Amino acid sequence: MASVVEAAFLVISCFLCSVLLGFSNAAPTFNVVKFGAKPDGKSDSTEPFMRAWNSACTSLSAATIYVPKGRYLLRNINFRGPCKRKVTFLIAGTLVAPEDYRALGDSGFWILFNHVDNLVVSGGNLDAKGAGFWNCRRSGNDCPVGARTMTFNWVNNLVVSGITSVNSQLSHLVINTCNNVVVKNVRLIAPDQSPNTDGIHVEHSNGITINGCTLQTGDDCISIGEATYNLFMSHIKCGPGHGVSIGSLGKQMDEKGVENVTLTNAIFSGSDNGVRIKTWARPSKGFVRNVLFQNIIMNKVENPIIIDQNYCPNNLGCPGQTSGIKISQITYMNINGSSATPEAVTFDCSPSNPCEGIKLQDINLTYKDKPPTSSCKNINGTSSGTLVPESCL
Repeated sequence: MASVVEAAFLVISCFLCSVLLGFSNAAPTFNVVKFGAKPDGKSDSTEPFMRAWNSACTSLSAATIYVPKGRYLLRNINFRGPCKRKVTFLIAGTLVAPEDYRALGDSGFWILFNHVDNLVVSGGNLDAKGAGFWNCRRSGNDCPVGARTMTFNWVNNLVVSGITSVNSQLSHLVINTCNNVVVKNVRLIAPDQSPNTDGIHVEHSNGITINGCTLQTGDDCISIGEATYNLFMSHIKCGPGHGVSIGSLGKQMDEKGVENVTLTNAIFSGSDNGVRIKTWARPSKGFVRNVLFQNIIMNKVENPIIIDQNYCPNNLGCPGQTSGIKISQITYMNINGSSATPEAVTFDCSPSNPCEGIKLQDINLTYKDKPPTSSCKNINGTSSGTLVPESCL
């Protein structure tokens, strides 16, 4: 009988041990309110957020930072790694920048994630209160450099989802020197005349997926800078804004290229451009190659399809020069809708580095219910299927 009791006691003890061990290994959650953050939109919560981050980042098991409903005032904040385990930043409330745009100074960022692997940023609202900064820019006064709303530098294995960002001083979301990134179901909104409020900017990054995003901005909906490789964009709604732009590239001689970019299933509404490649008219060693734009609807877009290799703002630093960026293997397929200008397709390529391998297939665009025009300079390529406007290739 004793042996039966001992065996039962041993079983119960092992069960309790496993339960306790399970609890000890459970992912901890760090609520920013418990670190002193105030959800009133007025009290500075920067330091409480940093304390919550430090606790999560040094946790020996995967950790979650939780931001409850409410409005949390933050100054510039740098969430820096490396962290010991995966960190999830779960936002149910709204992060608010200071009312005085000068409070963010010349740092160039508002919310920065830096040198972190295995990061999830999910949900919530970001209100950068950019109007004061835009007004300063328009007035020509002495203004700070401005702040990007949320920047990721040297972040690998990143997921950003469900965020709504409004009124960024500059770009809403910046992906810089990152690998293996998914951005999904974000809404990035600023007035159509707000300067340099790009939606998503990607550069020096590899393996980026952008899906299901609504981008209404005063600059590019998505801008793609140098050293961007393997970028896949789908189910994008753009407008107002300046479209999806590769570039501007080639301002510097020693510049990296852009390669393997896809945009599919996108809608552009009232944007200044649709799909654009833009390079400075200056010598450069860079390139753009293997790009696919397909299954796209244009609704009264000013330049639905455009390559501009003669970008030279204010005619400074580039008159009389030509672009060194080599553009090749660019495919435009199944693009339909309407142009807001008589010329719907513009290929203005470099005379010293002509565009090569350009392919048009099944393009059907109208201008005031009539066929628009197209123009080609320094370009080689092929065209097939329905072609309105008539191909100039």
